[in-house]
Amino acid sequence: MTDQLRLMAVHAHPDDESSKGAATMAKYVSEGVDVLVVTCTGGERGSILNPKLQGDTYIEENIHEVRKKEMDEAREILGVRQEWLGFVDSGLPEGDPLPPLPEGCFALEDVDKAAGELVKQIRSFRPQVITTYDENGGYPHPDHIMTHKISMVAFEGADDTAKYPESEFGPAYRPLKLYYNQGFNRPRTEALHQAMLDRGLESPYGDWLKRWSEFERVERTLTTHVPCADFFEIRDKALIAHATQIDPDGAGSGCRWNSRRRSGRPRSTSWRSRSSTPPSPRTTCLRASATMPDMSASVSLAMTHLVPLAKEVDENKVTPGVLGFIVFAAMAIAVWGLMKSMNRRMGKVDFVETPEDASGGSTTGKPTSAKG
Repeated sequence: MTDQLRLMAVHAHPDDESSKGAATMAKYVSEGVDVLVVTCTGGERGSILNPKLQGDTYIEENIHEVRKKEMDEAREILGVRQEWLGFVDSGLPEGDPLPPLPEGCFALEDVDKAAGELVKQIRSFRPQVITTYDENGGYPHPDHIMTHKISMVAFEGADDTAKYPESEFGPAYRPLKLYYNQGFNRPRTEALHQAMLDRGLESPYGDWLKRWSEFERVERTLTTHVPCADFFEIRDKALIAHATQIDPDGAGSGCRWNSRRRSGRPRSTSWRSRSSTPPSPRTTCLRASATMPDMSASVSLAMTHLVPLAKEVDENKVTPGVLGFIVFAAMAIAVWGLMKSMNRRMGKVDFVETPEDASGGSTTGKPTSAKG
């Protein structure tokens, strides 16, 4: 598995993979990347949102099996692999005050123990890049927030054999980067709203923007925008496959399909990488540098020594023979730095999806670098 690029997308429920980052995944599948979706719960407590299916006794009594079949269809459309972690949907509590979460649900699981199930998947699949939600869960559903929590613990713990012994969780492994899906951001929402108005369409985003301050979200610097307009049709088909969760004639769906298809400009997905190193300039690819370790520090070190030495030669303080030896040594330093960087797997990586603005591109949060 050493030469194959691998992307793991961790989601809370079946249908989340098709509404968050789906076009990005389809894009990477088309480029030969092995993509695995890990679904934490079965969506057992999800509401039936498609009016045409509401009141169907069979669906209501067998929602878990129905949603499993929907996931199978969406997986085939996207061309990805998919695994279930097997936790039980927590449901979305409503009311004031909010009712307690149901016993045994995903959001009430012990975080470290639940993360262990994800560690098993990481160690087995060995992805260079993982995508998930930020600490808000994308939106504050308890399962989305829990997905963030276990993703962070599993990302850090995948190579921790004391916490997760290899005998039980598989051979230790360290992913390179972790990205937050940042599709729900103000610049994107404003761009979609304006695009709808410019085309004489009714926009559902006006109220969102008026109430933006109520969301209590931290505005982040988006580090990666993945152009994926060519794959929105695949994304749409995968989303429609989750028939219980999508009303294809609803206002939200109409906005998604009409605004993007009537626009002559490309779109992208947004991501933010969570990184232990200073953020790199904004990128357009999640995988671009997955196999390209950062050797800039080594090259800088070599050039730091070469530039003043060249001046010394001009002043006849260093002979050409000595300079030749020093050049060789400096290049050896650069090669050593490259090999060290490869061994420590500190390469920069990019992968991800969300309309960045009316002119296109997908946005992502900040990548998390593996520690050396």
